[in-house]
Amino acid sequence: MTADNSIERARRLISEAERISALTGAGISVDSGIPDFRSEGGLWKRFDPHEFATLDSFMRDPRKFWTMVRELAETIIKAEPNAAHIALSKLETQSKLKGIITLNIDNLHQLAGNKKVIELHGNYLRAYCIECKMEYVGKRVHERVAQGEIPPKCDKCGGVLKSEAILFGEPLPEEPMERAILLCRDTDLMIVIGTSLTVYPAAFLPQIAKNSGAKVILLNLDGVNKDNVADIVLRGRASEILPQIIKN
Repeated sequence: MTADNSIERARRLISEAERISALTGAGISVDSGIPDFRSEGGLWKRFDPHEFATLDSFMRDPRKFWTMVRELAETIIKAEPNAAHIALSKLETQSKLKGIITLNIDNLHQLAGNKKVIELHGNYLRAYCIECKMEYVGKRVHERVAQGEIPPKCDKCGGVLKSEAILFGEPLPEEPMERAILLCRDTDLMIVIGTSLTVYPAAFLPQIAKNSGAKVILLNLDGVNKDNVADIVLRGRASEILPQIIKN
């Protein structure tokens, strides 16, 4: 099947669907200037995640985590939604998209206008003090880190701040995962965008949707781990292909 035929089939599935869900990973944000951590030149090539991004390493020495984050802070702060994010926002305004499940922490879906976003790995705009639990919302913590405050400290008690972003070895929050599973069970089409589906338990979600009778479209630049779940596989950049398959 040619790429044009696959795109036309994807358009038809989206047009016919009434309850669409989306699962998004790092690939949807690459064209907003946020690199895929696992790709060549990505964060994990420069920082060993076992040393800089586990819960244990954070509790031992939070400076390592925040030193790594400083490399990305300015990029995330300046990032803007790209055409793929905008396309999903349009789909929500059409009352067809019932929710986005995202593995990303970059807040770009919300900036694009989506209201129904389930964040499995947290959001970079939220942090909290590990001592008094005071919450911080907004860019200020990352601006402080970009200016060299490593680790950032709580204004109230002086405790170390921890980003809401989920670290390796840290359990996913139960409530977002429960909401994600419910969404997958109540969808007739899932569009999986920019993830190779190698991170569990999120990688199970398309199968849950499939088992509930949904069609599945996989859109990724490189290979994916669940081709057998897909009704349609599209190869390419999300910012180029998603606007083609989502009509205004």
